[in-house]
Amino acid sequence: MLDAEAAPAPGGSAAFFDVDNTLMRGASIYHFARGLAARDLFTTRDLMRFAWGQMVFRVSGAEQPDHINAAREAALAFVAGHKVDDLVSLCEEIYDDTMADRIWEGARVLVRRHLSAGQRVWLVTATPVELADIIKRRLGLTGALGTVAESVDGVYTGRLVGDLLHGPAKAEAIRALAEHEGLDLSGCTAYSDSYNDLPLLSIVGHPNAVNPDDDLQEHAAAHGWPVHEFRRHRRALRVGVPAAVAGALAGGVAVSMVRRRRPL
Repeated sequence: MLDAEAAPAPGGSAAFFDVDNTLMRGASIYHFARGLAARDLFTTRDLMRFAWGQMVFRVSGAEQPDHINAAREAALAFVAGHKVDDLVSLCEEIYDDTMADRIWEGARVLVRRHLSAGQRVWLVTATPVELADIIKRRLGLTGALGTVAESVDGVYTGRLVGDLLHGPAKAEAIRALAEHEGLDLSGCTAYSDSYNDLPLLSIVGHPNAVNPDDDLQEHAAAHGWPVHEFRRHRRALRVGVPAAVAGALAGGVAVSMVRRRRPL
């Protein structure tokens, strides 16, 4: 729900939004992987691994380090040797085809409130920065901080620049941004679904929980933080996701069989 008391602070501050399950339903890297698979640029096995991680993410409402690391390694292995411009073009297509309609309408309302109040709105996410930047541009936001993959002469190397932007790294990035932009963090707002983002939520004056996992729900209740719940029939979602993933697995098997039948 939208909390009437969580009104944006006046204009010299900023709002920071996590992406996965906060701004968007599910994990953006998984939706990107689906788009790559649909273009025959990702293997069925890779997609199934993403599907499993997506199921655990949505059923438990929690991000697990091993799932995050698996997604990171798969993404880095894929981009190695590819041109940055080519991947950005793919990101544009995939966002428009499969991700744009997954933005929570309630999150759009929150974003518009901050922008209407004259505030800057930034994305802060473990999502690759190229994809985060496209979401930023599509939604008319101020900026995006994301995980940076190293490139040399316009080609990805398969390594990261720095660490995955996750957990405490988000808080460090926001502190650096606030110093650069002259922001007073006590007047800023942050939104996340995950207890892993507690370092980020704790450094701003107006922390908000969005579609929170159980630990963040408990923490928000104990500290009187506003909670925004955009998931309808949450219990039905938890029951329905395994069936949906089973369908994805079946579809992946079918695709794999068709590919085996193709002549070399």
